[in-house]
Amino acid sequence: MKIGIVCYPTYGGSGVLATELGLGLAKKGHEVHFITYRRPARLGHFHENVFYHEVTNEDYPLFEYPPYDTALASKLVDVIRYEKLDILHVHYAIPHAAVAYMAKKILLQEGKYIPVVTTLHGTDITLVGANETFSPVVAFSINKSDGVTAVSESLKQQTLDSFEITKDIRVIYNFIDFTRFRKSDKDHFKKAIAPDGERILTHVSNFRKVKRVEDVIQVFKRVNEVIPSKLLLIGDGPERHNAEMLCRKLELCAEIRFLGKQDAIEELLAVSDLFVMPSENESFGLAALEAMACEVPVISTKVGGLPEVNLHGKTGYLSEVGDVEDMGRNAIEIIKSEESLQKFRKNAIEQAKRFDLDKILPEYESYYEEILRTAVHPDKRPVDSPY
Repeated sequence: MKIGIVCYPTYGGSGVLATELGLGLAKKGHEVHFITYRRPARLGHFHENVFYHEVTNEDYPLFEYPPYDTALASKLVDVIRYEKLDILHVHYAIPHAAVAYMAKKILLQEGKYIPVVTTLHGTDITLVGANETFSPVVAFSINKSDGVTAVSESLKQQTLDSFEITKDIRVIYNFIDFTRFRKSDKDHFKKAIAPDGERILTHVSNFRKVKRVEDVIQVFKRVNEVIPSKLLLIGDGPERHNAEMLCRKLELCAEIRFLGKQDAIEELLAVSDLFVMPSENESFGLAALEAMACEVPVISTKVGGLPEVNLHGKTGYLSEVGDVEDMGRNAIEIIKSEESLQKFRKNAIEQAKRFDLDKILPEYESYYEEILRTAVHPDKRPVDSPY
């Protein structure tokens, strides 16, 4: 099968999932074409059956902002036409699903019908989609897709509650590649971070307000007062400066490391004792799942899809947004003894196995085949497809 994948090429969850999905499909023999403005963050080197098509924008004096949507639509038409793609999978409703609809209409004039699958990831529904400026386009794009998936039951329900949706939404969870994310014994690495055997707490995000990075530091403060600890803050973004200022104010900078963006985050998770995710909203919580695959328990909020991933009292604990006191107590409860920590570690890896790439990938393949069988032209005739 020839599959086109459109995503944001960033460190965020949607870009990560789209890239890992494409790589997994390529390993199974499918031909995968990534179409975006920059090489995806996790597409760092050559992969068999994987192709990358860069979308470039021309800068004209007439345009205050380069028209990326138009450039992307033109690129999609070109790639679909000449690479003879069977199906297009777009991640994030805005603008990708809307642009895919435009490309589909252009190709229809040539007698080519390209089925489009749209995957909803969260902020395209909860933030961008909630904006009245964009909501009509979001609803239209979802309803005009041939297939729609959401990464959690919570996100599916939010979508149905927020928009007038006529399409069935299939829940296909995010996944984890256990060939990459797993516990490893790197005592020398861990000793470099925590030379006196301190516990290591970790947070990974794009440092936006919704991630509440300052809450991570407040939780760490409460833990460190009881149990000697180190905090690794991985990622970068607009809230980093505020987090650094809080770190200095609390005089914790000797115990906290701002590591910026990291490609091999699995190596840092593998030596961590606890993962902290105090987000205001999470459609799924992919970073938490990656931590759990490395046998790291999770302290998180009880929002969005997080309760579907992090099981309260088993793989970690759930708290209300902003309740750093409760998160601090829960964190201490987990790491207060080696016996307690090992119990939570074991539960974390067992829960993570439910989201193994080898289990989720066939769900996407089956869904593609279903859409190729059932997608219809405007004249209601089934699309001709060998799949």
